[in-house]
Formats: sequence, C-alpha cells, structure tokens
Amino acid sequence: MVETCARRDPPMAASEKEMLEAFLDYARATLLCKADGVSDEDLRRPGTPSGVTLLGLVKHLAYVERWWFGMVLAGQDLPEVSTQDDPDADWRIEPDETTDEILALYRAEVDRARRIIRDAAPDDVARQQVWSGETPTLRWIMLHMVEETARHNGHADILREAIDGQTGE
Repeated sequence: MVETCARRDPPMAASEKEMLEAFLDYARATLLCKADGVSDEDLRRPGTPSGVTLLGLVKHLAYVERWWFGMVLAGQDLPEVSTQDDPDADWRIEPDETTDEILALYRAEVDRARRIIRDAAPDDVARQQVWSGETPTLRWIMLHMVEETARHNGHADILREAIDGQTGE
C-alpha cells in the first residue's frame, strides 16, 4: 500500500507568488492523496476504456512538471518520454517501472519545479516558446499548472472511487 497523503491548506493572505505556490502545492499533494492506501495492483488497473490508471496520472503529471518548469521556463535540456510516434508514453506504466519509482519521479520533478520557482519572479519570461509560438511567464505557467493538476485530480478522484469507493477533495 502507498502512504503519501500530507497536505497544507493554502494561506488566506500572502503575496501573489506565495499564493500560487501554495495552491499548486496543495493540488500536488492532493494527487498523492488519491494514491494513498491503494495497492500496487489497483494503482495500475485501467479505470477507463482508454486505459488510464491512477499511477499513470502521477507519471503524466511528473512529465508535465518537467516540461513546463524545467524545459519551457528554465530552458533545461531534459529527456522526454513521449515522442511523436508514442505521444501517450507518459501515461503508460511499463512492466519494469515500480510504483516507488513513479512516485519518486513525481516528487523529483516537483522538487525541480520548486527550485526553479524559488529563483524566478511571476513576470519572468520562459526561455522556450510553446506550440502557439508564444513565450509564457512564470505566472502563466503556475496558473496553468494549478488548473492542469486540479483537473487531473478530478480524474484521479473518479479512478479512486472506482477502485475502493473513496472520494475526497
């Protein structure tokens, strides 16, 4: 069983950057709460016709963190798991990947993102353009990541409910 749940409520008053960080960290922790107490077998069990798994959501969000903060904002040259030929590789848990490895990957990418955020200001512009040809700011990336993580937390909540009936915020 995975034991991962520890969240802190965001403050009611803080600077813009602190507030964005707090809400993003809350959403990140919520994702890990969805996996809390779930067996390895159930984390890997497809919960949708397309094969989405709870552990696959964690892996996907690890690579989303890597993309937006490491590659786009900081301009780091980091390996990607998804390719044009296999665009859903970041969702798939390979037979040799363990739950602990996926959770460690997620935590490592979140830690990388926190270090990058710590050294940046909300108006700092990313070092890489995105598919639209535009260059986002840290503020945009953080708001997008709150939305992205929260949206996937809704998916995780449905997957978790299908596993054992547990729901939550």
